[in-house]
Amino acid sequence: LASDTDALMRRLFPDAAERKRIDDLLTVQLAEAAARLRIGPVKPLFDAKRSAAELAAFDFSSPRKIDECLAFAIRELEGGIVHKTHPRYFGLFNPAPTFPSECADRIVGAFNPQLAAATTSPAAVAIEAHVIAAVGKRAGLGEGVHGHFTSGGSEANFTALICALTRKEPRFAAEGARAFAGAPVFYVSADCHLAWIKIAHAAGIGRNAVRIVATDGRGEMDIAALRKAIADDRSSGNVPVMVVATAGTTNAGMIDPLEACAEVARAQNAWYHIDAAWGGGAIASDRLRPLLTGIEQADSVTIDAHKWFATTMGCGMFLTRQGGVLPEAFQVNNSFMPSQLPSRDPYMTSMQWSRRFLGLRLFLSLAAAGWPGFGEHVERAVKNAAALSGEMTSRGWTVANASHLAVVCLEPPPGSADVAIIADRVVRSGRAWVSSGRFEGRTVLRACITHGETSPEDVMALVRALEQYDGAAGRD
Repeated sequence: LASDTDALMRRLFPDAAERKRIDDLLTVQLAEAAARLRIGPVKPLFDAKRSAAELAAFDFSSPRKIDECLAFAIRELEGGIVHKTHPRYFGLFNPAPTFPSECADRIVGAFNPQLAAATTSPAAVAIEAHVIAAVGKRAGLGEGVHGHFTSGGSEANFTALICALTRKEPRFAAEGARAFAGAPVFYVSADCHLAWIKIAHAAGIGRNAVRIVATDGRGEMDIAALRKAIADDRSSGNVPVMVVATAGTTNAGMIDPLEACAEVARAQNAWYHIDAAWGGGAIASDRLRPLLTGIEQADSVTIDAHKWFATTMGCGMFLTRQGGVLPEAFQVNNSFMPSQLPSRDPYMTSMQWSRRFLGLRLFLSLAAAGWPGFGEHVERAVKNAAALSGEMTSRGWTVANASHLAVVCLEPPPGSADVAIIADRVVRSGRAWVSSGRFEGRTVLRACITHGETSPEDVMALVRALEQYDGAAGRD
């Protein structure tokens, strides 16, 4: 019986030799899958019936060989997801990760540090703080920048709202929205990421607290409309707490007027936050950095490392020049943590408590390539986007957005099929992945350059697919 128990435990905690065998096997199988992926369809045909039957067989009543389990997992992911790591994925901004960030996940998985407190993970906490400081300095927020890594942009933006509410009304921490003399409200553009709706709900100020400000016909926040919305709220007794500018809208890659938004926020004594979840990657490029002029005036900034900095998924950043508000918003008293230091312990200055060591992904990537390497990375994406725009306009298509970032919104020539139909035909062909969306009231075909290794040939493959499928018949 003891022998059987030991054998079962070795399946979870194998000896060194078996670990090496499995590790080597996994490395080979992942490399083979990656090679197949690059030449296969972006959206594989998924046999849901077969997959369900195979999955049902894993009833966990008895152990199975790890080799078999690994093969199943790789096979399912290879055939059962849209491949965002494919160089012809021109979809939402979830790029293929850098190899250093993949290595980071492997290292972190082996050591499994807990980043709640610096007492137990001093090296990991120090590395993350070093990266936050470097990114904040590059963004122009100065030497005293504070912040932390997050699960993504939504958590980082949620942090910004909590900070804004806490700074505006110190009693908010204890009393919530009841502490305000009127209803607290904040302002975002009509083309913002609508996670703000959920954030307002979760923060306890209600979804109606989100003021959707009209854009100016170019996809950027209309400053006159912003001023009017604030004036209307003040006359109604509401309390403006935050102005949010978007630097790189999801649909069209547009950048709100950052300096003008900063001026309005200052005049209203409101927190100024910039959601640069993916556009923030432009800080890496000396040539593109001027697009974000005004970001240095923000009280806080969101940048997702898993977007244009191309780390593995679930790696956002919250950066702020107003570090003193973080412990006001998140500090708690407890007896079971090894230390309670807001100056050092991430659980005292962030929403999360137990947390994975996320920052190593960006640390290794920046260390390996430096700012020059990332500058080349983002500039190459912008160059590919410009090439796509040129090729499609020469074929009678119209570029609807005037973005300087790596997203192109296209309208087909008169007489073509509907945009949603064209996008569906391209996706079903497996030759590329694009989506349809809305920009300034019009339906557009959205193509975003997400992969660091997307080549001019990959761009031309998309061009040829759009040419083939834009007719009413589709030529499927």
